[in-house]
Amino acid sequence: MLVNGEWSADWDPVQAKDSKGGFKRQDSEFRNWIGDEQFPAEKGRYRLYAAYICPWACRTLALRNLKGLQDIIPVTIINPIMTDFGWQFGGYPGASAEDPEMNAQYMHELYTKANGNYTGRATVPVLWDAKAKTIVNNESSEIIKMLNSAFDDLLPENHQALDFYPEALKDDIDRFNADIYPSVNNGVYRAGFATTQEAYEEAFADIFAKLDDLEDRFSDGRKFVHGERLTLSDIHLFVTLIRFDVAYYGLFKTNLRRIEDYPHLQAYTKRMYSEPSVVDTVNFDHIKSGYYSIKKLNPTGIVPKGPSLQFE
Repeated sequence: MLVNGEWSADWDPVQAKDSKGGFKRQDSEFRNWIGDEQFPAEKGRYRLYAAYICPWACRTLALRNLKGLQDIIPVTIINPIMTDFGWQFGGYPGASAEDPEMNAQYMHELYTKANGNYTGRATVPVLWDAKAKTIVNNESSEIIKMLNSAFDDLLPENHQALDFYPEALKDDIDRFNADIYPSVNNGVYRAGFATTQEAYEEAFADIFAKLDDLEDRFSDGRKFVHGERLTLSDIHLFVTLIRFDVAYYGLFKTNLRRIEDYPHLQAYTKRMYSEPSVVDTVNFDHIKSGYYSIKKLNPTGIVPKGPSLQFE
């Protein structure tokens, strides 16, 4: 991680621990908003840095696609293999060859460009301002809300009308997203990076209690989380479900049941995967290679051949 702008130690997945030895996630530091006076919406001014391994980053890739922002916000895809210096550019099939903004070798160089005294982890996604040479925002839940509406004046009317955070559902969306964050989205990390048996078992129980609830939610035949309309909640949920069987079930020891063992959740995950704007953000090679490159969890670096996935 970075300490006062200097790289101080090999990358470690355990960001911090609570009193039980449970995993604590670092809060995102850059929380600016497109549309503020300092950051007006402009075509080509902002770049999205993302990694296909990362569920948080793939939230932003999905919203960029769904809103048709490909010509307005370029993307740089980072190497999925986690190095001792964190996220690295280039050198892996399917990743961008280089960083076009700063010709950086590692993601942490953009963080110190934005804040020369930055202390913390250099995470993705990052929404980068190429004009000001700084980070606008590195919190995925906020970036997707920006992508949903902040660039609408630059889009044709048919794309402006696409609203994945509609006023009538905002409270429901925010409530659902807050509900699944500790138990599902971050729950898998709480299990995988737990440093005590107690913390692991607590996270494990939370995960499967919530997956059981979600299975029941979809048992009424609804198409998406809130009914027939795809919303931000579907993006929040899908990015974890699509990684569950291929990475979390084995490597993170969340092995009570697979998503494949939940008929309604499996059908929902397949439905989301069939969305053209969403499937383009899923790269199973990057997901498997990236997660199994985490030395603390897999010191040999061996990537399993399975499981066989019904999505491919």
